[in-house]
Formats: sequence, C-alpha cells, structure tokens
Amino acid sequence: MGSNKKEALIFTSLMCFFMVVFMSFYNVIISNGFNNRLFADVAIGLLPALAVALFCDIIIVSKIAKGLAFKIVKPSAPMIKKVLTISCFMVCGMVILMSLYGTLAHFGFGDNFFRHYFSVLGLNFICALPLQLIVVGPLTRFLFTRMFPAPAAAHSA
Repeated sequence: MGSNKKEALIFTSLMCFFMVVFMSFYNVIISNGFNNRLFADVAIGLLPALAVALFCDIIIVSKIAKGLAFKIVKPSAPMIKKVLTISCFMVCGMVILMSLYGTLAHFGFGDNFFRHYFSVLGLNFICALPLQLIVVGPLTRFLFTRMFPAPAAAHSA
C-alpha cells in the first residue's frame, strides 16, 4: 500500500511494528506465561525483532510474496483477493524467517535446534495468520488511510 516509496515504507513499518508487538507478547506468554515481567521481556526483544522483521520484509519476503501472489491472482481480480493472497504469502515467509530468528535468539543452534524451530514455527503460524488477516492488516490499512487519505479525484473516478 502507498502511492510512493515513502508511503510504502511507512505502511510496511506499521505492519511490521504491530505484528512484532503482538507476536512478541504471544511468544513471551507461551514461553514464560503471564507474569510480572511480561512487558519487560517483550520490551527487551522488541527493537532487535523489529529490525530483523523490517529487513526480512523489505529485502526478502515482500518481493517473493508479491511475485507468487501475482502468479495466482490476475491483475483484474478484485482488490480484496489480491490483498488476501499477498497477506497469506507474506505471513508464510515472515513466520518462516522470524521463527528462525526467535529460535536462534532463544535456543541457539544446538542439538535440539530443529525440534525447537519446528515447534516455534507451528505455534507462530497458528497465531500469525489470523492475527494478520483479522486484526493487524485491517488495523494498519485503517490507520494508513487516515494518515494518507486518497486524493478526492480517486474517489470520484
């Protein structure tokens, strides 16, 4: 979303921020449960996770996700079909990479790496897909359209 590179970067940053915040809470709660350190534990890992997520989104996942989506969805398809297809591919790619990041950050590359990775991957996918489609995607689009309203000419055309 966005009509230029600056707006696209802002949209991507908002989307990544909300996904990282929600998924960080989810992962900390799964790992440690609800406790008095929940907010501190999330805050400690938030900036590094956000930096990795933005890098992965911008440099790796978005190009692949959009490429795959537009092999499946025709340019003339309704916008909602395009958005949902891209979102699903984005979630798949980001969950794969961010689960790798989380596994390495919290468990390292030891004997149980693959067991931890596939466990984290499954748990993250279960949360990330509905979170993106039902909460974060619509929230980000809502906020973005308030920050950057479409020109009046676009509404009357």
